[in-house]
Amino acid sequence: MSDAKPLAGTVGWFDLTIDNADEIREFYEQVVGWTSTPLSMGTYNDFVMSAPSTGDPVSGICNARGNNKGLPPAWLMYVNVDDILSSTEQCKKLGGELIAPIRKMEGHGKFCVIRDPAGAVMALFEPI
Repeated sequence: MSDAKPLAGTVGWFDLTIDNADEIREFYEQVVGWTSTPLSMGTYNDFVMSAPSTGDPVSGICNARGNNKGLPPAWLMYVNVDDILSSTEQCKKLGGELIAPIRKMEGHGKFCVIRDPAGAVMALFEPI
């Protein structure tokens, strides 16, 4: 795996945010063969899901709690951007909205969740 900064405009990650991450984690382990690693969120765990062939992380399965409270139950695509502030301003200028504020992901970068003018939801991610 390369340590190079991901290219802007590329998809960098997928998260699934739902009410019961434990139950759905098991579903994806059995259906697609992913393995899971618990990620402590304090009083509960979210999960990093990895490909069985390589062990590389491919997605996250998260509980709809804490920072994820209120996110719709759907797979959320994270698209890499060079400047998250500029991207969020463009989003708002063009009729979109910020539905989860810009937050730091320690050791990785900054992210936020937006809704486009058609109602579709995605995340913007500015990697370190």
